[in-house]
Order: sequence, then structure tokens, then C-alpha cells
Amino acid sequence: MVRLRFAPSPTGFLHVGGLRTALFCYLYARQKSGKFIFRLEDTDQKRLVEGAERDLIHMLEWAGIELDEGPEIGGNFGPYRQSERLEIYRQHVSKLLDEDHAYPCFCSSERLDNLRDEQRANSETPRYDGLCRRLKKEESAQRVASGETHVVRMKIPEITETLVLNDLIRGKVSIETSQTEDQVIVKSDGFPTYHLAVVVDDHLMQITHVVRGEEWLPSFPKHLLLYRYFGWDPPEFAHLPLILNPDRTKLSKRQGDVAVEDFRDQGFLAETLVNFISLLGWSPADDRELFTLEELVEEFSFERVNKSGAVFDREKLNWMNQQYIQNLDQQDLVRRVAPFVAKTAYAEQDTDLLEKAVKILQPRLVTLAETPKRLALFFDENPQATDPEVLSLLKEESSKLVLAEFIKQLQTMENLNEENLGSLVKNVQTATNIKGKNLWMPLRYAITLEAQGPDLKLIVDLFGREKCMRLAQSAYEL
Repeated sequence: MVRLRFAPSPTGFLHVGGLRTALFCYLYARQKSGKFIFRLEDTDQKRLVEGAERDLIHMLEWAGIELDEGPEIGGNFGPYRQSERLEIYRQHVSKLLDEDHAYPCFCSSERLDNLRDEQRANSETPRYDGLCRRLKKEESAQRVASGETHVVRMKIPEITETLVLNDLIRGKVSIETSQTEDQVIVKSDGFPTYHLAVVVDDHLMQITHVVRGEEWLPSFPKHLLLYRYFGWDPPEFAHLPLILNPDRTKLSKRQGDVAVEDFRDQGFLAETLVNFISLLGWSPADDRELFTLEELVEEFSFERVNKSGAVFDREKLNWMNQQYIQNLDQQDLVRRVAPFVAKTAYAEQDTDLLEKAVKILQPRLVTLAETPKRLALFFDENPQATDPEVLSLLKEESSKLVLAEFIKQLQTMENLNEENLGSLVKNVQTATNIKGKNLWMPLRYAITLEAQGPDLKLIVDLFGREKCMRLAQSAYEL
């Protein structure tokens, strides 16, 4: 059975890159009828953020990614928090020390800083010089027993060899061990580093496939060596391409939103974000762009994941979200916009009117968060235009002529609706000799208050004569 894990550090929000890693793991696990495991890498105690664990799980649940095993779910391979597995790591470190694959290092941070400065000054790659590796075992043991502060480093072979990784995405990847220093695997506080913990946990939890970002490629020699030292077969690896900004720099908070919860709060649907994220680096067999989660499970393969970085295209995300919103059942859409409306003065307004408003707005909504600010048109007695483009056009002389005649014609009518709007506008055209967009746009702008507003006929049908009169009069007086 295939077993894949997502193992974030609870040090903050769920990054969209993390969501993609989790998603690809989940898709492959479900496709192969395997298991998807959530594991917390919380050994860096200084960087832990309160509530981050719950937030990480919540955002995965929001995205529709179901966990089979994890800290709160349980399973046969727990504990699922690294901080609760310290005794397991100690046992495995003892094995490495006993078999001369690791050694205690007593070098102070000051010495290591000076060493790196000296190496940089000599145009050398900063790396540990192996000073404590040369200590006799008896001396090391005595210093450890005396309580001297130390870390534990793994031994990299002194004779250079080429390690080969057959990556599911990149094919054959080769790195020489000479490019790797004696890595710290246990910190001075007794907690393991990522490199030791991830290997031990993946093996003991029977992980069959490790999916992670390409930034971890330089670390694979350390991990392969640890698998060798323990006498274990390594899992299969898949190193994902970077997610990039439009300028092809690595996606980061400095250039925009990167947290999954930010996109949720901006009114992007979970289905949209999952679909969009799936296409960052992965290409389907055809030209389709819209997939349900179930369809992604069927279609996904590591063979179709690209090696090169994938650009996070915000415009495409907006387009995709609009497509998903347009395809929502009306009641479902009302339910989804409810949390956004609840934060406004319209929360306690007429539910029937809200549903009608949402129906009219639906074809043009890009995000759910747009809904509240567009409800003023429906709920306010005298809503005002704020769009500069709208205000500019309404102030034009031809627009004034159209609006004045529209108001004049409207005063002679008992009601206004979708059926008689056409004849009314035709009368305005005859009286003003203004045609086409110069005729319709002032009316649209005046009554919808938007350059890209909802269907004018639907608005007129809902508002009726009196409100359309007030809106036209307000626009005329600008």
C-alpha cells in the first residue's frame, strides 16, 4: 500500500506551496487506494506559533483534503508530532554513534562563526572542518558524560562517492558526497534536526513516496546516507518545481498573498484554489483547465509534473474563480456569501431581496468578498456611484441629455419592468437622436452604478419605477 505524508512545521500559516505538496500527496494516495498522513515537524521549539497546528489542519479540511492519520486522528504509526517522538530519535542516534556513523561535536557557536568568516575570506565554501570528528571516542564519551554542551553530527564518507537519486519528476539526479558537510542531526537541546527526524519517521511510518520542493534536493545525499547507515531501503522521491511570482522570483509574502487563508478570506472558493494549485507544475493530458477534486484524483500523475518553475498567475486564478461562482447553485452561492455579508450592515436585511441580488450579481462576481460592497445598490435607499469611470461618463453633456429624457419619459409611466424598458429607451432615442452605447451606457451607469454592472433589464425589473427614477435623478445632478 502506498503511504504519503504531509509534514509541515507549525510555525505559521499554510503556504500555497504547502497546499500543493499536500494536494499532490493526497491525489496520488487516493488514486492508488493508499493512505495520506499528516505529521507535525515541531522540533524547532523556538519558532512554534500557538494555534498553527489547528490552523494547518483546518485549511486542509477547507480545501477538501481528508487525513487518514494524524495527531488528532490517530493511527498505527504514532505519535504524529515529532516532539512526542524524542525517545525514538535517541535510540536511533545511539545506533549511529555505536556504529561510528556519527560523533559528538563540542565546537562553540563562536568558533563556528569564526571558521565560516575565515573560509569566506579565503573564497572557500563555508563548512564544518571536522575538528571533533578527529577526537578519540574515549575523550568524546568523557566530555559527554561530564555534561559538556554538544551536538551530534553524522559522518559523511571521507572518500568521495557519487550518490544517485531516481526522482519521479527529474529522473536521474547525481550529487557527490564531497558537496555535503558533516550535518548536525541532534541539536544541543536534545531535539533532532529535520534531516534525522524525517528519515526515521518516514521509515517507521512506512512512507513509500516522499513529495517535497526542489529546494530539498541538495539534502538528499544526507538522507540517502542515513538510510544506508540504518540499513533501510529509501522511499521514492518526487521533488516539485518552485512556485514563482510573475517576475519569476520565488513566491513570497513580500510580493503578495501566499497564505491559503488569505485567499479564503478574499472570497476564493476552495474548489477554485485546489484546481488552480493543481495546475502549478502539473499538466493534464488534454487542454482542460477545470477539474473537480475527484477528477484530479483520476487524472494526476507524477510523470506529467514539470521540472521548471510554475508562475502564480493571479489573473488566471480570478478567471477560474468566476467560472466556479457562475456554476454554483443559487442557494449554495447565498450560503457561501453569507459569512461575508454577516460582517456588514446588510446582515439583517430582507433575505428574499438578498437572494434576488445574489442571483443578479452572480454572472459578474469574481470573488465572494465582492458581494457586500455591491449590495449597497440593492439595499440602500439612495446608493451613490464611486467608480471614476462611471462618474466621468455621467458628467458628459450627452449623458445629461439621455438621463433628462429618461426621467421625463418615466414620469409618464405607471411602472417600469423588463418588458417595457425597451420601448422606453426607444422613446429616449427618438427624442434625443442619441444611439448605441451613447444611449445605453449612461442609463446602465446611472442605474447599476458600475462600469461592468449587472444586467440592466434584471435590475430594472427588481427596482421598479420609483428607485430607477431616484437613481437617474441622482446621476443627472452630478
